[in-house]
Amino acid sequence: MATMGRETTLNTLDQLGLIAFAGEDAQAFLHAQLTSDVSGLAANSSQYSGYCTPKGRLLASFLLWRTEQGFYVQLPSPLREPIQKQVSKYILRSKLKARDASGEFVCLGVAGESAEASLKQLFGDVPHAPHDVARHDDVTIVRLPVDRFEIVVPRDKAPAVRESLAKDARAVSQEYWDWLDIRAGIPVITPATQEEFVPQMVNFDAIGAVSFDKGCYPGQEIVARMHYLGRLKQRMYLAHIESEAAPQPGDKLYSADLGEQSSGMIVNAAPAPESGYDALAVIQMSSVATGGVHWKALDGPALEFLPLPYQF
Repeated sequence: MATMGRETTLNTLDQLGLIAFAGEDAQAFLHAQLTSDVSGLAANSSQYSGYCTPKGRLLASFLLWRTEQGFYVQLPSPLREPIQKQVSKYILRSKLKARDASGEFVCLGVAGESAEASLKQLFGDVPHAPHDVARHDDVTIVRLPVDRFEIVVPRDKAPAVRESLAKDARAVSQEYWDWLDIRAGIPVITPATQEEFVPQMVNFDAIGAVSFDKGCYPGQEIVARMHYLGRLKQRMYLAHIESEAAPQPGDKLYSADLGEQSSGMIVNAAPAPESGYDALAVIQMSSVATGGVHWKALDGPALEFLPLPYQF
């Protein structure tokens, strides 16, 4: 079974869009809209977060970071425009602006055991702990879980930075970064899975992406009720599916205990380096306990469950 690679790899993350929020009300506004504790996010820090419907269902998941210039929200490119429009409806008289920053920057992903050394050689200093952020002039470096870094570079400087990094790193496909997210247990909401999950179903509580102590945000009452009353019946698991066909977000899963009724759904999937696909899937906990969860049909390929790098 494939494990996280030791070699240093380099990705260009064109699959991701970027929204910038700037202004004196930006922190308060985002704190009132997103699932995470934005008020506690210090400058040069990052966190995972999400945006819910009033019914507590996730419309988007984000990587959110803060610099002296403001807040940046990163999400899949197809969701950038609709989510920016939706959130902007509530700006009203708030003193902030939201803009599409996707064209301003190139986002590069560097991963592997030597990633830190490679970045130190180029920049001199890097973030020391996961979710720390370092700034070098107008270049931002975000440290992510499991030996990963994201470098956010102004578009005109990106070719030179990419060329320097490529000396010590192997260029790989966007799908490889998606696979690294999956192996790190980080869910990415896509158009196919919008409004399917409350935050706890995709382990937001385990990765610091939801706060149960903050004030109101869209869907907060339902999310908090599920947390405090202990009614959660589904969780997100990491699994391998040995198949030549690619599992897709939104694909249904089945298990013997529920018969023809679906017992879960694929959240994300990406090719595993050796063979088949690794996936994050939200599944009935009772079905996982009884064993035998299958992709697309009761007689479909079986899910081989793998350990997540955190506990829930």
